[in-house]
Amino acid sequence: MLETLSAFIIATAILAISPGPDNIFVLTQSIVNGRKYGIATVLGLMTGCLVHTTFVAFGISTLIEQQPFFFMGIKIFGASYLLYLAYQVYKSDAKITFSTEHVLQKTTVELFKKGFLMNVLNPKVTLFFLAFFPQFLFSEQLSHLVQFYVLGGVFILVSFVIFSTIALLGGSISERIQQNKQIEVWLKWMQIIVFIGIALFILI
Repeated sequence: MLETLSAFIIATAILAISPGPDNIFVLTQSIVNGRKYGIATVLGLMTGCLVHTTFVAFGISTLIEQQPFFFMGIKIFGASYLLYLAYQVYKSDAKITFSTEHVLQKTTVELFKKGFLMNVLNPKVTLFFLAFFPQFLFSEQLSHLVQFYVLGGVFILVSFVIFSTIALLGGSISERIQQNKQIEVWLKWMQIIVFIGIALFILI
């Protein structure tokens, strides 16, 4: 149980650190508008993650309990999708680009809503949760529903800590990235290794 949750925390942390539209958006808002605006954006994104967790928890846990063989299909789908994500990252440019030009001043409430809608309306997040979460079910005693919510809570907590750190240290983080291009390459390959590692763990 602890080993599985520890592996989940490490994987979540690496994925949260790796450059993506969400943390780049948080970084941009923090630099342009200030730290509290970056935090407001993070809160919106994390609230959206709670919605996706609920969709996956109720949908998948019910299917697993009613049709146990369906879980094997979920595992195969999860491995395939994670390998696809690894390939997409491999094909992409390692260069991290973010522009602070033409970023309009918004209130913290507006940025919370923006972060929430960005997350909830992104079908790729649901697909990712569907591929990622079932592989880390950690208990034979607890119901699948409870386990999905535990994983969702851990995912949100870890992501919140890392995204908030990005918001608080926005200026210095952007300077480091621009000064040391090797960081971009390391982050890219860390993400690829995590996706492939989880996929192989599922298949083997």
